[in-house]
Amino acid sequence: MIDLTFGLLGALLATNQPLAVSNVIHEQTGIAITVAATPEERELREVMMADDASQDDVKAWIEDFNSQSHTNSTLEGEALNARILARFDRVRGAYDNFLIRHPDSAHGFLAYGSFLNEIGDEDKAVGQYEKSRELDPKNPAVWNNLANYYGEHSPQTKAFEYYAQAIKLNPAEPIYYQNFATTVYLYRKDAREYFNINEQQVFDKALGLYQQAVALAPDSFVIATDYAESYYGIKPLRTNDALMAWTNALTIAHTDAERQGVFIHLARVKIAAGFFDEARAQLAAITNDAYADLKQRLIRSLADHEHPATVVTTNAVKIIPPELPAVVATTNAATVSSNLFSAPPTAHLKEKP
Repeated sequence: MIDLTFGLLGALLATNQPLAVSNVIHEQTGIAITVAATPEERELREVMMADDASQDDVKAWIEDFNSQSHTNSTLEGEALNARILARFDRVRGAYDNFLIRHPDSAHGFLAYGSFLNEIGDEDKAVGQYEKSRELDPKNPAVWNNLANYYGEHSPQTKAFEYYAQAIKLNPAEPIYYQNFATTVYLYRKDAREYFNINEQQVFDKALGLYQQAVALAPDSFVIATDYAESYYGIKPLRTNDALMAWTNALTIAHTDAERQGVFIHLARVKIAAGFFDEARAQLAAITNDAYADLKQRLIRSLADHEHPATVVTTNAVKIIPPELPAVVATTNAATVSSNLFSAPPTAHLKEKP
């Protein structure tokens, strides 16, 4: 049985593709072609539409393949992979032909780089970004995309520099603050050395960047939960701030599943803070079956925290506070994970299409 998962397409197409940070990259093409576009812009728009269509096609093929995974063979999986590669090769050719005719198109190189990044060919993508930056160094999107690359592949210090430049060029784009925050948070050692600050100050810097992203996109549930999740990696837990962040996420949740996912987080933080009655009430409000296992684990954790175990020694009785269970509720999707929330937040570093 074979199961192909659609996410970052590089996971399918490149068996050795590093996925650590590329899973959470938000890119931005920075291209807005109006009705009164030039012939060159109209041609680029057509190529970009073909790019979008190819990725829609591939997503549909993979979803169909996965729906029949109980009957698919290895040969059928290989055939699908070949079909995907051929579909993307046509788009590569379209971008190559466009750029041969328009070698001064900064937007063309940027769009091509975004396409290559989407299909997992990141090393070739960065070359397109560099050409775009040479042609148009005042486009903040290309600085963001280059920062994404260096944040994953190093040097991380170059990522810090490039995010700062993207923000300088467009201080109103929340994605840049979100990406910068996540990179500072993930690479704390590099951030300590680059900014000459200690670890708690690194957390403060990352949180401050998240807060700016939240302020610029107050209705974004993804950004709000990314920010709230970042508190899990800070020791000691900043309880009040974490509760405020999750409460804010709750107010802008769009679906009942998202709201109940936030309830999971609120209950966990309240257990850690010793607000047992509030945590119990929070858990009682969770009725979605998708969170049933997490709910039961937190109920057990609540009982353990209310009645911690004791260890008798020769000199004294020592109270051993229980650890919180390693649980994660993925609040911005329909999935639930059992991984431990640790230092890396689940914030998504992106290019914005």
